[in-house]
Amino acid sequence: MTSKHQLSLDIQQTNDCSLFRVVDTSVYSPDLDVDCPILQITPPGFNQPVSISVEPNFEQIVTACVLGIQLSDCGVTSTVLPDGVYYIKYSVSPNEKVFVEYVYLRNCQVLNAYYSELCNLELAACEPDADVKAQLDELRLIKSFLDAAKAKVEHCNDVEQGMQLFIYAKDRLSKFGRDMCCGSNFC
Repeated sequence: MTSKHQLSLDIQQTNDCSLFRVVDTSVYSPDLDVDCPILQITPPGFNQPVSISVEPNFEQIVTACVLGIQLSDCGVTSTVLPDGVYYIKYSVSPNEKVFVEYVYLRNCQVLNAYYSELCNLELAACEPDADVKAQLDELRLIKSFLDAAKAKVEHCNDVEQGMQLFIYAKDRLSKFGRDMCCGSNFC
């Protein structure tokens, strides 16, 4: 009996919103050749994937230039990758039969905005006053919605529900600070 390749990827988000890393974590059968490995990524707002030739056990840094979003000054400047749903597929020959697919919710920009709001809070190593406590409660709620959005997309395979949660959290975060005069009544 011939064993099979067990394809898998690890998609690693960084705090640098101009890139993410895709690492091949596959277990390849020693009994089979590994031919024609292809990584395909469809960024948010695109209908066709970008095909990237890779080698087994690859570590691919994905940038706007790699995806064709940035067409000039590659290697000089880095365009920020959009937040949203990325469809990622990795295959080896026969590519139509041996593949693995992932749906990845990139949320780098909104997370950086969330962290910036945390930095702006006047916190000390003691119990916060009521206003700061209300702000922390709101930020915790926003972070929970962001986590739920990622879970819905990546683990529950519910892209529509995940994106609704993501947009809702992003909207709440954009109102954060402006609406704090109204207390914790965020809409």
